[in-house]
Amino acid sequence: MWAGFYAYKGLDGQSKNLKAEVTDEIYLFGEVSMNTKLLNFLSQKNITMHVFNYYGFYSGSFYPRESNISGYLLVEQVKCYDNIEKRLELAKEILKTSSYNIYRNLRYYNGRGVELNEPMNEIQSLNNRLDYGNSINEIMGIEGNIRKVYYSTWNDIIKQDIKFEKRVKRPPDNMINSLISFVNSLIYTTVLSEIYKTQLNPTISYLHEPGTKRFSLCLDIAEIFKPLIGERMIFSMLNKNQITEDDFEKESNFLYIKESGKKKILMEYDRRLSQTIYHKELKRDVSYRYLIRLECYKLIKHIIGEKEYEGFKIWW
Repeated sequence: MWAGFYAYKGLDGQSKNLKAEVTDEIYLFGEVSMNTKLLNFLSQKNITMHVFNYYGFYSGSFYPRESNISGYLLVEQVKCYDNIEKRLELAKEILKTSSYNIYRNLRYYNGRGVELNEPMNEIQSLNNRLDYGNSINEIMGIEGNIRKVYYSTWNDIIKQDIKFEKRVKRPPDNMINSLISFVNSLIYTTVLSEIYKTQLNPTISYLHEPGTKRFSLCLDIAEIFKPLIGERMIFSMLNKNQITEDDFEKESNFLYIKESGKKKILMEYDRRLSQTIYHKELKRDVSYRYLIRLECYKLIKHIIGEKEYEGFKIWW
């Protein structure tokens, strides 16, 4: 540890030395013993650690002392939240972007033999209604209807016979709901890690209501990337039978993902975060992970009045 690295056992079961200088975040699943030396070391290296319980549910994060802070940005972030018009403007753009990315997912499968024209038209119509929303509650209601239409298509998109009827969170009641909850937690924590690298405060949000004991800005930004990173991954893994009933504990009504299933999901998730695309504005390849950080930077520019925020929209 004191040499700048420590040993761990990777997803492939092999012991490796993990260099702290190139580590962004650590995910802990199940029962793990640690001490304050580790926490101090992570804090020195600015490494965020996310903790999940034995069943794969997100418990919390070790968030090192903030070293990249700005009193000016904090004040402007709060001002933007307090201004009802500015807050609503940002919230609408987040939801419009999320809705557009959902539409692109349906368009992708519609072009591959799944008949999705009707739900695509419904989502376009609902997306247009977001412009006329007069409150956060109203546009959140529209977003709920968009998700309802979207989820109604999953039985057509996914080739396995799972009978997914609606989104159930606490607790999830089938394979798909369990996958959504687990993958959404991964995206939420990745967003938190990327926010930590900027000067944004993760507790001040615009779409989701800021509250106690949660980093609500992570929920805002995650809305944009769930369709691109999480949901495309779920569709792909189920349709390729990378994840099946055998990766769940059937006795729990598929509530818990087995260790084997978690490993497969984590390996695929890490691969997708590292995947790159050519960024039209930057004129270079960037990873999916870096796209999340770029979204944070765009929010900062909007908050300080430098450039109006436009959410990241899928074009492929």
